[in-house]
Amino acid sequence: MKNQINVEGIRIYAYHGCLPEETKVGAEYIVDLSMVCDFKEAAVKDDLNLTIDYCTVFNICKQEMAIPSKLIEHVAKRIFDKIIHTFPQLIETKVKVTKLLPPMNGPVDRLSVVIEE
Repeated sequence: MKNQINVEGIRIYAYHGCLPEETKVGAEYIVDLSMVCDFKEAAVKDDLNLTIDYCTVFNICKQEMAIPSKLIEHVAKRIFDKIIHTFPQLIETKVKVTKLLPPMNGPVDRLSVVIEE
């Protein structure tokens, strides 16, 4: 049996980008996480200490998104590293960072990077 926890649609306004305007004006981002771990015992015992704390996941995303970076690839890697360090019981982890309305030479709704292991 595969147990999976998804935390999706974390909306954060942040200041990432290579263009000077991006670090001044900022943009809206969405962070999605998928985490595979064994939470069967937590489900039986109704014990938060035996599973992934969603609030901690949210706070990690919020903290890492608050650090300006040129690349969202860098931000996604920081989030990924912090999540797997905080929750060593994870078997698989996937972090997706999406930038809404990125400044491009044409109409683009969003762009995303995904780190998965």
